[in-house]
Amino acid sequence: MSYLYDLHTHSTCSDGQLSPKELVRLAKDNGVDVLALTDHDTLEGVSMAISAAGDDLHIVPGIELSSLWNGRNIHVVGLQVDIDCPMLASAVEQQSEIRIERAKTIAMRLEKAGILGAWDGAKHYAEGSIGRPHFAQYMIDAGYVDSFAQAFKRYLGSGKIGDVKNRWPALAEVVSWITASGGIAVLAHPDKYDLTRTKLYTLLQDFVNAGGQAMEVVSGQQEPAVTSKLLRAAEDFSLLASCGSDFHSTENLWQSPGKMSLLPKGCKPIWEAW
Repeated sequence: MSYLYDLHTHSTCSDGQLSPKELVRLAKDNGVDVLALTDHDTLEGVSMAISAAGDDLHIVPGIELSSLWNGRNIHVVGLQVDIDCPMLASAVEQQSEIRIERAKTIAMRLEKAGILGAWDGAKHYAEGSIGRPHFAQYMIDAGYVDSFAQAFKRYLGSGKIGDVKNRWPALAEVVSWITASGGIAVLAHPDKYDLTRTKLYTLLQDFVNAGGQAMEVVSGQQEPAVTSKLLRAAEDFSLLASCGSDFHSTENLWQSPGKMSLLPKGCKPIWEAW
């Protein structure tokens, strides 16, 4: 019997649109059998997802942690983590403080640009940490922009006033938090970092040296050529293969829970290590 795994999703506890309970319901409707809730730098929603799942959906405790590698923001997913691990709890608190500092800087910059009430406005929409999507939603509802796309194009996108870089910890430190909690560290969506093959392989080598054990060979709906490229990379570094929709919003139907490309033949799925 084959199961449908989605090992990368987000809820309102970070920057997702649905609550953990609503996410679980949608995953069930889409036929998902095993779901990982991997909110950004928080474990807050995991227990809620487990409570909502019942017996017909298995929840994998997860998290997506932000890190820095050679000046780049690299995301590492932790799967099968112990949500009661003291070291991981301390790490989450540290990450939260970094996110708050960044959000306050974004709000200050937006206020100077004429977006009044940016901090309180974004805070209203955030059940967990405040991120750029919450500022975008506030600007839409307050009439400053017409859409998310416009908010990012004018204020929040790369190189704009709301593009504030975080001072994340090093990649190796983040991987150590995950492994210390008994989890498996997974390099998230490696094709999204716009790296040359040489740089990608340097990243993977550093990741493996730090204790990383897996990478996302599939992230959402992706071109077969991308999947083939990532499969070869996983094989070259003997990494387990993970897959996930990276679900955030119901507006992106191609990233709905369980609606990602299939893992290719020849890879070793991460769940075989469980």
